[in-house]
Amino acid sequence: MLCCEFIEIVIFKDMNNETIHFFLKGLTTVKRASTKYGPAPHKPVLLLTFLEMVDEGIITENTVTLSADLVGLFQENWRILVDTPHQADFTQPFFYLQNDNIKGTHFWFLIPKPAKSIHGHIKSINTLIEHLEYGNFDEQLFKLMQEKGCNQLFRRAILEKYFPQMIDSYMMKKKFGNDYLKDWENFILKKSSDPTKTIRISKEEEVFVRQAFFKKYIPQIYKDTCCISGMRIIPVHGYSMIDACHIVPFSVGQNDHVSNGIALCPNLHRAFDRGLISIGEDYKVLVSSLISENSQHPYSLEVLKDKKVLLPENLMYFPDRENLKWHRLNIFKG
Repeated sequence: MLCCEFIEIVIFKDMNNETIHFFLKGLTTVKRASTKYGPAPHKPVLLLTFLEMVDEGIITENTVTLSADLVGLFQENWRILVDTPHQADFTQPFFYLQNDNIKGTHFWFLIPKPAKSIHGHIKSINTLIEHLEYGNFDEQLFKLMQEKGCNQLFRRAILEKYFPQMIDSYMMKKKFGNDYLKDWENFILKKSSDPTKTIRISKEEEVFVRQAFFKKYIPQIYKDTCCISGMRIIPVHGYSMIDACHIVPFSVGQNDHVSNGIALCPNLHRAFDRGLISIGEDYKVLVSSLISENSQHPYSLEVLKDKKVLLPENLMYFPDRENLKWHRLNIFKG
């Protein structure tokens, strides 16, 4: 949490005040595009987001990958700080920040994947993910960002330079909650109001954050268990073997509420999406009569026929019967 009181600059063992002031100057003199609404606020918002993620322990190593946490927190900070009609575009500051330097010393770098390149024409977050291995900071700067006092000093200086009129509001909302990510969690779990109604956000970035939450919560709600086969695999190192499956495809209804999702293992996810299986009104498995398989095999689809699917403990998270009906009428091959 960013403190309101004066923060004393600490002299670190391997860094002195000159180093701190060197980077402090760089963070408060970034180049900003001139627009009809005034200087673009994107880079300062991104810098605050990076600093906050380091301070909160979300970024622990000097390898920054694109994640829903990063994009979502950028959108949250934008909502708090920006009161002009600028578009909350994440990809452009993420790329162009690497052009900023302090007396020729760059402090932000993008590392592309093998045989890929990254350029300013990439305005799609999904394309950026395809091309980006990770971003990282100057090593000295990253060490300073990890020191709490210095981190807060940098954040306070950025606020005073770029958003002086929003400092009190920013601190209050951070203290008492103005959580864009929490709003999305409520939207996915409880069908609350759409967070994008209060912010100018690109549709693609909205979808990126929404679907990340959908993919996160569906396996959790089903306790990392395939609701049809009963197979349970506890994720290790953040990699889940249980998929979050849309009942009505997202491309059809843009519905990421958990009642439009079920947890399936990858092979049954594919079978469900292709209409080889479905789920009836009574929550029992339906199997298409149009498939040819060895029905005696223990992994055949036929052995699943009429099996009652596993359901979440919370009734509010049950698969919506109207969504299941849509799947039977439009996807299932009968």
